[in-house]
Amino acid sequence: MAEPVTTTQEPIEPIAAHERAEVEDEFETSDFDSATLSSSSTSLNTSIYQHAFENGRRYHQYRHGTYPIPNDDAEQNRDDMKHAMMLELTNGNLFFSPIVKNPQKIIDLATGTGIWAIDVADKFPSASVVGVDLSPIQPSWVPPNLKFLVDDIEDEWMHGGDFDFVHMRCISPWLKDEVKVLRQAHEYVHISPHLHPHLTCSSHMKPGAWIEIQELDARANCDDGSLASDAPLAKFFDTAEQAVASFGMKFRAGENLREPLEKAGFTNVSCKVLKVPIGTWAKDKKLRLIGLYLKTAVSDMFGAMAAKPLRKVLEPEEIEIFLADARKDLNNVDIHSYEKYYFWMGQKAQE
Repeated sequence: MAEPVTTTQEPIEPIAAHERAEVEDEFETSDFDSATLSSSSTSLNTSIYQHAFENGRRYHQYRHGTYPIPNDDAEQNRDDMKHAMMLELTNGNLFFSPIVKNPQKIIDLATGTGIWAIDVADKFPSASVVGVDLSPIQPSWVPPNLKFLVDDIEDEWMHGGDFDFVHMRCISPWLKDEVKVLRQAHEYVHISPHLHPHLTCSSHMKPGAWIEIQELDARANCDDGSLASDAPLAKFFDTAEQAVASFGMKFRAGENLREPLEKAGFTNVSCKVLKVPIGTWAKDKKLRLIGLYLKTAVSDMFGAMAAKPLRKVLEPEEIEIFLADARKDLNNVDIHSYEKYYFWMGQKAQE
């Protein structure tokens, strides 16, 4: 069995102050139009797929309250922004797991806008791809080998079986029991034919199949002391952790998924860790683009957290001031903050 290995990058070199003026306008605002990041198509819109509204934001109606983050256009744009960032960061790789050359069945749990599932369905046209999410926000014009299901991934598994690859991204912080979800992906569970007669009653993952969980660490890290531990941006992530805990969730669950994966029965667990700059402070141009993606995603996250989670720990008037201070840090190129992007991989043992 391969030894579990964790890799990471060296510190990111910041751009020199005298070089900043030359690169301030290198990225056009139009580069970050979400329409260019995802498929141009009509969203699902049927009478059975309704939404709930709170504090000016839209949320999923099915199992309302399970996921405390909006599902409206602003949040969908943020989801697609993170996908674009991930592709730049990984040089176009949708995953790092050494899956079989020609996978036949792939599932994306908590698929969000479905953008990863769409890309992987295009990459493997002979594979059957399923995307599952609480919100019916995925496009209807998708590859013919892809389907989307509205479901709660923390419920009993109802999505079929014999998968070659299971993918999850940016969802671990919002799960109340990640071990349960991972175990359901791994174990044999009989599915009642009268509930889902079209689904196969079989092991959810094939022996030798892989699972990959991609997560940002949800904290503002800094290697050179330019961001103090009590700085507003750092305090935003810490306060967000407290707010999310009030929903019974672990905001920084993505930092260490080795134990949950191993408890669920996976072997050959390993993790690849990459540093992602927050903002355009890096010397390397590609990292500046990646940093701009993340900076935009974090800025949009302020609003998503303000609408519901932060109200658990702060008064509305406090939130406005709190986020204004955090946004100043976010826009300060003298602050060299970054998040860590974790790529956790595990394999179902060969029989």
